[in-house]
Amino acid sequence: MKLQQLWKVFREGMQNVPKVMGMNRRNLAYVYPNNPRRNFEYANDKLLTKRTLEHAGLNIPKTYFSVSYFYELTQIEAELRRLSSFVIKPASGSGGNGIVVIVDYDEGRWISISGKEYSFEMIKKHIADTIFGVFSFGLNDTAIIEERVVQDERITVLSPQGLADIRMINYKGKNVKAMLRIATEASDGKANLHQGGIGLAIDLESGKSFSAQIERENVTHHPDTGVVLLDVAIPYWKELVVLCEAVAEVIPMGYLGIDIAISEQGLVVLEVNARPGIEIQNIADEGMIERLESIEKGLKCLV
Repeated sequence: MKLQQLWKVFREGMQNVPKVMGMNRRNLAYVYPNNPRRNFEYANDKLLTKRTLEHAGLNIPKTYFSVSYFYELTQIEAELRRLSSFVIKPASGSGGNGIVVIVDYDEGRWISISGKEYSFEMIKKHIADTIFGVFSFGLNDTAIIEERVVQDERITVLSPQGLADIRMINYKGKNVKAMLRIATEASDGKANLHQGGIGLAIDLESGKSFSAQIERENVTHHPDTGVVLLDVAIPYWKELVVLCEAVAEVIPMGYLGIDIAISEQGLVVLEVNARPGIEIQNIADEGMIERLESIEKGLKCLV
């Protein structure tokens, strides 16, 4: 059989295959062609991300201070003790690694969102580990100490164990797919799917949830609280859709994961990701390829 005939057979056969995007296709068709390597720093360096977004007038968590060198560790105790609530995160970390969320300060010790107590020495060691690169592939890093986002009470009902966030996939300025990532006891208060968090698929048009999973298992209720997860309307949805498009305008990459928290005061941009995962397709039980291709066709029609 000739090559053209084989290709025709393959193409016809693929028409009945669900249009789910794999990692190779994500990288070769979307990440590498649209995200120049020189611009990865806009996602990989959270301090640069924050400066870029703040310069554009977009709402981000306030940075209290950052620590890049070990000698600075001797100078931060007074600054830390003025804070009863804050977040420590690596500037170049990923997957939620190295993030510590402090919610209270009592009798010389800080209390994390999971209830763990931290002395100053423990906090200092964590920051030192961050600088040393423990949470960023062994590369020297910077520890960011920033404002803790207190989420909207309507989201707290869904995620009382910790801060939830919306992950939006955006392609060339157009939103592709969204999910709400919810913390659980198993995920230690972090909205991280790989650590036992919940993925809640959100319909782009209505802003309502329609599917939920924990570690590839479909669920309808939060495992810790029993709260119903489906057909829930996400607050500020129309504003959130517009905000994600605004983020895509100022970050010089064409394929992004954008993470948004819904705070008591409104929407807050947490960070962006140049290589967002594809697990969102499993959460929604539908692929992204058709939506991505329709965006591409629409953009070509405008040219």
